[in-house]
Amino acid sequence: MTTQSGPGRAVHIIGAGLAGLAAALALSKSGRSVCIHEAAPQAGGRCRSFHDATLGRRIDNGNHLLLSANRAALDYLAETGAADTLVAGDGPIPFLDLSTGDAWKLDLGTGGLLRRLAAPVFQVPGARCLDAVAMVRLATARPETSVLDALGPGPLMERFWRPFTTAVLNTDPEEASAALLRGVLGTLLFEGGDGLIPLTARDGLSESFVDPCLAALAARGVPLGLGRRLRAIDLEGNRATALHFQGESIALADTDDVVIAVPATAASALLPGLTVPAETSAIVNAHFILEAPGQVPGGGVLIGLVGGTAEWVFLRGDLASITVSAADTWIDRPAEELLDLLWRDTATALGQPDAARPPGRIVKERRATFRQTPEAMKRRPVSTTAWRNLVLAGDWTNTGLPATIEGAIRSGGAAAQALMDARE
Repeated sequence: MTTQSGPGRAVHIIGAGLAGLAAALALSKSGRSVCIHEAAPQAGGRCRSFHDATLGRRIDNGNHLLLSANRAALDYLAETGAADTLVAGDGPIPFLDLSTGDAWKLDLGTGGLLRRLAAPVFQVPGARCLDAVAMVRLATARPETSVLDALGPGPLMERFWRPFTTAVLNTDPEEASAALLRGVLGTLLFEGGDGLIPLTARDGLSESFVDPCLAALAARGVPLGLGRRLRAIDLEGNRATALHFQGESIALADTDDVVIAVPATAASALLPGLTVPAETSAIVNAHFILEAPGQVPGGGVLIGLVGGTAEWVFLRGDLASITVSAADTWIDRPAEELLDLLWRDTATALGQPDAARPPGRIVKERRATFRQTPEAMKRRPVSTTAWRNLVLAGDWTNTGLPATIEGAIRSGGAAAQALMDARE
């Protein structure tokens, strides 16, 4: 069945992850007629919550930490009425070395720029003043340089740069792009103390980033079609002319536009000649139901771990959620083995090293992000394409940021702006 697109100047957004939702917000606000098509049975992509039958609880599919410097994400939440659904961390972030028992707290938010740059050198045990010189190498790193090559080995690498790099870039320092990490640090450090406050979802990722946005879009008359996988796009000359879904095709009017906001591999399958980052990197998450609400040193909601398997522990009442980034070496391990390993680290972090393992659930994201290497940076496309009415959105596009919530939302905004500029 072939149908004609609706009233003039319609925009079809393919994908209801954060990039697609952000594009829909911006375009509907500008007055465009917007329709969202999503292949999955729910919106949110890799940033969502779901009910887990194993635990009998609603959990997130992954753990996501924002910082108050993530202005695009905060603006998105403000527009959807969800700004009050984040919980701000209070004070420095605690760290624990599981192999030695050393504990410290990291505070990058005090003093001027030079003081913030030097903070890890003075706050991380074992770091040396000479390590500050590495910051100069990072600042001048060439596009092909890895984080490890720029910053060098040593205690500061293992206790600061490695956990920071894998958390932000989901790539080990041996492979991760030094230039991309430099851009992240520049954004955070120039924001000062107000930009380095950790933020977590109070109730869940869907409750913060998905459900309020869908409600705001519904109020603007934006329809969401679930279970609608785009099979093919007709491309003629310099424009897209039709969209083909299972059982239905939509002919595009000359004034219609398309936003492709799907994963990189899906986008490259739809668009001939599109170059995208090819290699992916996994993330493993674990969720444990504690007997009572847990606490980390200082009473915060998260703690960073080194010297073990677990890397971050997030607390939400009696739910402890653990993240292992750049987890390709762990992704094929049996769930029971991973639960044992991650609970051992979690119990130590919570000050209960001998506690029996509580009910737990492993969530694996085999292709969580693209592998953010120097080579991959060359393959990130801009939002505009060879087709004047078709743009790209996704954390894999060339946002200048890593594949994060902030990057996804910025990509959606950039795609929307590109269409609005082209139609002026």
